[in-house]
Amino acid sequence: MSGGEQVGNKLISLFDGEGAVCDDFGCEVPAAPATGKRKIVPGSTIGVLGGGQLGRMLAHAGNRLGYRFVTLDPTPDSPCGQTAEQIVADYADAEAARELAHRSDVITYEFENVDADVAAMLESESYVPQGSALLYTTQHRLREKQAIEAAGARVAPYAEIVSLASLRESAELLGLPAVLKTATGGYDGKGQWVLRSADELEPAWNEASRSGTQLVLEKFIVFDKEISVIAARSPSGEVRTFPPAENIHVHNILHLSIVPARIGDGVRAEAEKLAVSIAETLGVVGLIAVELFLTADGQLYVNELAPRPHNSGHYTMEACRTSQFEQHIRAICDLPLGDPSLLTPVVMANILGEHMEPLLAWMAEHDPVAAKLGIEVKVHLYGKAEAKLKRKMGHLNVLAPNVDAALEWIAQSNIWRV
Repeated sequence: MSGGEQVGNKLISLFDGEGAVCDDFGCEVPAAPATGKRKIVPGSTIGVLGGGQLGRMLAHAGNRLGYRFVTLDPTPDSPCGQTAEQIVADYADAEAARELAHRSDVITYEFENVDADVAAMLESESYVPQGSALLYTTQHRLREKQAIEAAGARVAPYAEIVSLASLRESAELLGLPAVLKTATGGYDGKGQWVLRSADELEPAWNEASRSGTQLVLEKFIVFDKEISVIAARSPSGEVRTFPPAENIHVHNILHLSIVPARIGDGVRAEAEKLAVSIAETLGVVGLIAVELFLTADGQLYVNELAPRPHNSGHYTMEACRTSQFEQHIRAICDLPLGDPSLLTPVVMANILGEHMEPLLAWMAEHDPVAAKLGIEVKVHLYGKAEAKLKRKMGHLNVLAPNVDAALEWIAQSNIWRV
């Protein structure tokens, strides 16, 4: 069992004398003295474990800086493979991973479910500045929660579940509602069971135990808002954060990211400091996305981490001086980090498979509502072959004079009325 007020109290003195400087545009920690760092200059080749849309957008950003890319992914003509050379092989294929290493000057990963053993092998044979330890931690909810607590942040009280009896005991201690989750795998609401009554415990255990992975029960946090902060850290120790995003989910899939987030300055500063602390405590190189719950009384609880570019950071592509994708490239290559300042209010909206037909129809016509509201809509499509139900196919960045105008356009649009 874990969680408690003493963890939150550590935050008060966490940054005493540490030199973190925060303002409306984010937090910055001055770069540490460079020792044994390895700079990867433009013209070099970046290897990407994973060929999804995040790898695609990394390649777009890196190409503009002059880098070449090669990706390893089992799906031919993957989204990243359309913009880079591709090795078609399973993520656990050690020989394919060695080929990736042979063809790359530095290796990164675009999602955290890459085989950690392969990442560890690559770390010993090539240059993987993110390392395998971060993957090992963030691939497992129990290890991740312990790391978050070590950084001085709150998580929802939780317990490891090893049997139906332990589920019943923990549900009694934590109280219901609670959420039963698989310790590994799971995304967009998969691998999770919300338990609201004692009658639901046994059916949930019967289903969850078939996953073959460890299980964790978390107390259900009644939150006012979900927010996220993306921090970047270089091997030289420079750290910068992007402005927090306010996130709205529909059917457990991110629908909107609203920036500036509609939160107070104190919450904003605390969220950014937490992201910096987590990045430094875990020795992050590259990006770390910190997802948080904000309760009505102003408490922040870290929900989970993602050691890579993140869906809630897509708004940075047009709305910030430096995008999350360019920042990740700069971080892993140990270049000076870019300015993450916000240039314009923005709302990012995800495009799922069922939204593709109305989106394409909208793109073919003039939009008088957008002109009236003073917004500019930027379209990003990922090149996926099939528009499946609930599958992320792209996103829109709605640039606006204020977030209310962007939200009004989204509410009036026919794109999401399916």
